[in-house]
Amino acid sequence: MSDKVEKDEITGTDTTGHEWDGIKELDNPMPRWWLWTMYGTIIWAIGYWIVMPAWPLVSSYTSGFIGYSSRGSLEQELAEASQAHAADRATLLTMELSAVKNNDQVYQFAIRGGKSAFAVNCSQCHGSGAQGSPGFPNLNDDDWLWGGNLDAIYETIKYGIRSDHDDTRIGDMPAFLTDELLTKEQINDVAEYVLFLSEERKDMAAVDRGLEVYMENCASCHGDKAKGNRDFGAPNLTDAIWFYGKDKDIILRTISRGRANVMPAWTGRLDDTTIRQLTLYVHSLGGGE
Repeated sequence: MSDKVEKDEITGTDTTGHEWDGIKELDNPMPRWWLWTMYGTIIWAIGYWIVMPAWPLVSSYTSGFIGYSSRGSLEQELAEASQAHAADRATLLTMELSAVKNNDQVYQFAIRGGKSAFAVNCSQCHGSGAQGSPGFPNLNDDDWLWGGNLDAIYETIKYGIRSDHDDTRIGDMPAFLTDELLTKEQINDVAEYVLFLSEERKDMAAVDRGLEVYMENCASCHGDKAKGNRDFGAPNLTDAIWFYGKDKDIILRTISRGRANVMPAWTGRLDDTTIRQLTLYVHSLGGGE
């Protein structure tokens, strides 16, 4: 094997001995700019290892010369944001909820904070758009079980519905069949009457019997005209808004076994500023009174 280096006939440059498809690789030196760039990246990497957190240890990591951490940076940003809104929080805590709209800066602070708090704490039940689902109210419409003004919404959020708080709202739908308050026939008739109220059924014989059952057993909560009663959280039965669904089987189940959904009391879990923000945000969704 010859040790003689072959030269390129055109450029006179030494070749490396590598050849692909008749193309020979020339032994040219690397460009200076490329070499200096490589050296610069090496120096930068060494400097980064020294200055920034970089090396994992058994139970920690090297903190670096400047002691930077993304957690610390986030905490600083949150502290700065909290300080920036300290005046807004103080105003929101002392101002009447009905007057907050008159202060645009505080109102926008409340709406933005309420939207974030809703996404974290409320959307799991009420939906990301507050549209609700069977058993969980739609907060965008104007049909309110316990009232839709600011004070009513605030009380509902703060103390909950059938929660473990002493001041929670209480209103149970009895289990008329389970507790043997009505027979299956009576429950079927009153279900037909409820469906008739929203023009869903035309069995007038059952409707007539159901009206009598309704007046004796249901009117005390839902009202003589079935328009509901916010003192008990009893829904309006004459509109087209159904809490659990309008199928007769669902209505029969509700009357037979009762309903007792729970909304948690957020006081103690959220501070009063956040509860007020949530109140104003929910009220702003379109159905607030």
